[in-house]
Amino acid sequence: MSIRTEKLAAVVKRDLGTIIQKGYQRTGSFITITKVDVTPDLLIAKVLLSVYAPGKDEDAIFAHLQNQKASIRKELADKIRHQVRRIPKLHFTNDKTAEHVEKMENLFQEIREERQQRDNNEGQEE
Repeated sequence: MSIRTEKLAAVVKRDLGTIIQKGYQRTGSFITITKVDVTPDLLIAKVLLSVYAPGKDEDAIFAHLQNQKASIRKELADKIRHQVRRIPKLHFTNDKTAEHVEKMENLFQEIREERQQRDNNEGQEE
């Protein structure tokens, strides 16, 4: 990435975070922007979002964000229009990394418990 795309990605990440936090603060949902990649022509911003909503349908929240893309882009334009000529189109992607990490942690914990139990059983047989 060039310096220009990196700077724009940082600005988009910061300001989108503020916009999304303001819009979803009262719903009890935690939406985190994990990464923003901007294409070299600065016309598209690929935004990775992590949605955590205990007791709620996270996919529905993500779908709602997808539906609100135009209004979110307009708010973003109001914030950064003096810094760029064209406001990049937003492409949201649901980042499931946290879920995968949690599943892996659970698997490792199960392995540890099985080893502990096996070691205890071997110790009792002797």
